[in-house]
Amino acid sequence: MPGTITPLPIMLQEEEDRKAYQELNSPKSIVVRFGYLKQIAELAYNGSDKPGCGSKMVIRTKRGIELAEMLTTTCGNDGCSKSVSREKMLDYIQASGGKDYPFFNQGKVLRIANHDDLHEQRLLDDRKQQTIQFAKEAIRETKLPMTLVDVEPLLGGERLIFHYIADEWVDFRELVRKLATEYQTRIEMHQVNDRNEARLVADYEKCGQHCCCKQFLKVLKPVSMRSAKVQKATLDPAKISGRCGRLMCCLRYEDQTYQELLRNLPRRQTAVDTPAGRGVVLSTQILTQLVLVRLDDVPNKTEAYPVEDVSPASKKDPAKSEVPSKVKPRPQARTQSKSQPREQSQKASANASSTTQQAPKNTNADQNSAEAPTDGKKKKRRRRRRRRGGGGGNAGGGSGS
Repeated sequence: MPGTITPLPIMLQEEEDRKAYQELNSPKSIVVRFGYLKQIAELAYNGSDKPGCGSKMVIRTKRGIELAEMLTTTCGNDGCSKSVSREKMLDYIQASGGKDYPFFNQGKVLRIANHDDLHEQRLLDDRKQQTIQFAKEAIRETKLPMTLVDVEPLLGGERLIFHYIADEWVDFRELVRKLATEYQTRIEMHQVNDRNEARLVADYEKCGQHCCCKQFLKVLKPVSMRSAKVQKATLDPAKISGRCGRLMCCLRYEDQTYQELLRNLPRRQTAVDTPAGRGVVLSTQILTQLVLVRLDDVPNKTEAYPVEDVSPASKKDPAKSEVPSKVKPRPQARTQSKSQPREQSQKASANASSTTQQAPKNTNADQNSAEAPTDGKKKKRRRRRRRRGGGGGNAGGGSGS
């Protein structure tokens, strides 16, 4: 066909988009992401153009002129993958470290990157592998205790940034002279740690996603072993370590969720009440919120219950409260045998208090049999006192008249 006719709905949509674009105001500042470390900055913008979502920008920072990617948007559509509203961006910064978040405001947005800028940056990236090989050879020749990680060329070739790892201070002045002579540009040496190395060169983690430090995590705080003990069933270094060789960063920002879920679960070896009766907690599962209980009524039987169906055991068991506790009643004969000597001692003290008082007549045979041994014991005691030389009692002491 000699020509095509554009459908009317598409023409109307393009006209509406054109009108909406004309109504937009040019932004006074733009939030961009730049560099291999994905740094974030809000830079001033004085242009009249209205950049869209994910536009490539040419910016000037303290490092020099380089390419950046626009993050904030000038329109109300902040749901696409290349844009975010200013309010959501500020909330993200506050939740991701606050004052510790690497946010810069020194620099300026020069213009929207054109075709020549993108082509020049592509040529620099293509020559990066040769630059790395030459730099590694120069490090071996100078015998420096350092390891080259990556090379970052800036737009225009005005600066080459070499990222390296070293355990101690390195005197790389001779190395810088060799590199400057070879490339005829300014050389910058940037020392990084293990986590920043993974941010530069790592790609995917064990979970199948991009490394958190490379994708979105900007504040790299230390991770404690306590978090690993709570979240992982095993402490195998191969399973809890990331690409950098240290504890995985996801252990830190998931720790709060695990601590909240752990508070809902009962401790092990504690008594709990379940729908099937009372039992003892054997183990718990944090994510599924299940409690494994060994029932008291059914031996060698364990059941798993949701945490909502498990409650702490009551102090008083209603089933056992009706029956008295293990307290055996005293036998009647034993009670009488204990009370009888007490009565005898009371009667003996009454007889010793007054000698003139006559002993009561024993009208009962049982009483005579109980008091007879007591009078005999008294007589024996009196005889012993007299033999020892001290007369006592009612007979009187000293010499007789």
